[in-house]
Amino acid sequence: MDKIENIITDDDFSFPEMERPVSMPLFQNSIFCFDSTDDFKKAIGNEYDSYLYTRGNNPTVRQVEQRIAKAEKGERAKLFASGVAAISAAILSQVQSGDHIICSDSAYSWAKHICSVYLKRFNVSVTFVNTRDIEAVKKAVCKNTKVLYIESPGSLFMSVSDLKALVEICKNNSIFSIIDNTWATPVFQNPLTLGIDAVVHSASKYLGGHSDILGGCVISNNAIIEHIFKTEFLPTGAVPDPFQAWLIQRGMRTLKIRLDYHYKAAMAVCDYLYTKTEVEQVYYPMHPKSPDYSLASSQMSGGCGLLSVKLKTDDEAKIKKAVDSLRFFRIGVSWGGYESLVFPLLAANGDPRLLRLHIGLENTDSLIEDLDKALFLLK
Repeated sequence: MDKIENIITDDDFSFPEMERPVSMPLFQNSIFCFDSTDDFKKAIGNEYDSYLYTRGNNPTVRQVEQRIAKAEKGERAKLFASGVAAISAAILSQVQSGDHIICSDSAYSWAKHICSVYLKRFNVSVTFVNTRDIEAVKKAVCKNTKVLYIESPGSLFMSVSDLKALVEICKNNSIFSIIDNTWATPVFQNPLTLGIDAVVHSASKYLGGHSDILGGCVISNNAIIEHIFKTEFLPTGAVPDPFQAWLIQRGMRTLKIRLDYHYKAAMAVCDYLYTKTEVEQVYYPMHPKSPDYSLASSQMSGGCGLLSVKLKTDDEAKIKKAVDSLRFFRIGVSWGGYESLVFPLLAANGDPRLLRLHIGLENTDSLIEDLDKALFLLK
């Protein structure tokens, strides 16, 4: 027993000296200790800027937050346990009972659930609007509107909204603007530079990039992030694990290289899909044939690997057979990893003609050949 106690209370324990490690150190600890009562008291009094308990701050997590904030051209970021946790915190931090939200009708389904179902319990109302329609957004503004929630591009039809025009509406009506920038990533779009108040990301997608983590983040100025930290992050405990954060920073090391490949591959797949008579419509805003191309290219410098297609046939048996025949495209939700994915909307009781494709990092010619064989089954 004495030996065990000596090990636990060994005051000779210290971190080894490190000279610029090539990889970020992982601080997989729950608490931090102090040399004096005064230091302890100071940390308790300012947990936002101190290391007290990993439920608040952690050195590994903080380093990742700084990298994300820099990439998004923001002052500070807060990492969360999931993208939905980040979205919830950003919205909840700006509303109270009796307030009103305007939400993009192309937003992620769980973001819409938060606004329409969850917040209804607390007497917060929502109006869903096509945020591409600026006049419709103006008409939706009420005296009690506090938040405009945007997703641009969206993650089904990849619809693009005019961010500068939406920012002007928000500024004229004292509305807090939030955008989900997961599709474009910080590599291709930086909404804060256009006047958006806060940016959210699902770090599970391209920031992590390997389909092995869950995470989310909010990026804004220091005052807004501190407000979110104190009112939503600490009280709800949606805390990212330090190892999860470490994996996100690992993914961010290759983010630009991966996105360049995803973009090039997606464009090649779109070029192919536009030639197919079995395809009625292709949804990818950064392709010159897209009706959104002019606006998209004015706000973004590139695109990711996510696109959708609408088939001409609505024969579900044929569509299932075509989807099930794919070899390189795995059937699954989410996106942003190495692997190519197909999400048939008929599996979620959606329009059977719609397929969402994530173009991964495999050989692009192989992906096109795979799609060609599947589309042949629709004839």
